[in-house]
Amino acid sequence: MADVFAELEWRGFVQQATPELRAHLATGSRTVYCGFDPTAPSFQVGNLMPLMLLRHFQIAGHRPIVLMGGGTGLIGDPSGKQTERPLLSKEQIRENVRRQRDQLARLFDFDAKDTRALVLNNADWLVEQRLVDFLRDVGKHFSVNVMMQKESVQARLDAGLSYTEFSYMLLQAYDYLHLHRKERCTIQVGGSDQWGNITAGIDLIRRVEGGEGHGLVAPLFMTASGAKFGKTEGATIWLDPSLTSPYTFYQFWINTDDRDVEKYLKLFTLLGQEDIAVLMQSHRKEPSHRGAQKKLAIEITQLVHGRGACDAAVAASAILFDAFDPHQVEPGAFEVLAQEIPTVVVAPGEGLTLVDAVVRAGLAKSKSEARRAIEQGGIYLNQERIKDVERSIEPGDWLAHRSLLLRKGKKDYALLRVGP
Repeated sequence: MADVFAELEWRGFVQQATPELRAHLATGSRTVYCGFDPTAPSFQVGNLMPLMLLRHFQIAGHRPIVLMGGGTGLIGDPSGKQTERPLLSKEQIRENVRRQRDQLARLFDFDAKDTRALVLNNADWLVEQRLVDFLRDVGKHFSVNVMMQKESVQARLDAGLSYTEFSYMLLQAYDYLHLHRKERCTIQVGGSDQWGNITAGIDLIRRVEGGEGHGLVAPLFMTASGAKFGKTEGATIWLDPSLTSPYTFYQFWINTDDRDVEKYLKLFTLLGQEDIAVLMQSHRKEPSHRGAQKKLAIEITQLVHGRGACDAAVAASAILFDAFDPHQVEPGAFEVLAQEIPTVVVAPGEGLTLVDAVVRAGLAKSKSEARRAIEQGGIYLNQERIKDVERSIEPGDWLAHRSLLLRKGKKDYALLRVGP
């Protein structure tokens, strides 16, 4: 077996692990799980760290289980939260599970013979539990004194912690026991805020089954600038393309701080040590080229959204931010741009001057304002500066037969498209 523990350490996934985990991994293929409560209809980029952690286990010859918290999501995990989560309806939880499950297709190998990934739902065994039986069989193994010392509980004592959330630890521990029995699972992974829940499951397996369980947690981190990872301009970056477009997803990674890019290449791509070393050597020589960021964005966008969506996002980005041949752009790039920048539809054969086009696009409030902007060199047609106020829009200006890109200044873009 490959030394997956060393690989995970190098990539930055290991903040804490049980003492015998490395030896346990070295003696054969293991089953590893990570749980995700479906509190939203989509995974977000913060979830990519544990998902990629599971993927590296699979690459190294171990079997991953993604556990959807259809049962625990009805309760709410207090870990890392200052206040109690709002309880979601059973219907919303089921819908969130369905949508999140669909997002896993590209992240794991579901066809491998011996390491085939599994997606399970803990509602299948938690919802049918009988309270008295659960308290007798599981609850008796938990000391309230020990539970009170867990970080996730201590952090909430001043703000208040309901019995519902206090009991979450028992449910997650039972998940681990169930998977140990049914799937021979011996390793649970997660973020560092899950350490208390993971060790509770390890203790339960030992007490009930006399079995061996292990745990590993990855660090929770902020960006080098001090911002919360996974946010851009205050908005969450989702994996669902209907909530965050592949273009916006790609731009999130392109805009990675130079101080973070090497760390992200290790955590969020499958590139090897030599490839990352070469990338970073080139990046340090010419950081302005942002080659490392571009490679990072391409790798993770392909992994999450597929090659076609990534290529369209790259092409659309090149139109706005890089030098490009306007007549070599794929039509799909303009389809992407039409969803990202202000877009106005014009009738086929409609004669337009550049002044008309600037006003129609909303880049100027009047023709006189448009003329001044053109005369001052502030208007670009297909990224070419135009200072001729008498310029007409010619047939050759319509790229891919129906799209025309206008820009005012450095950042104000608009797209004109010929309608059906």
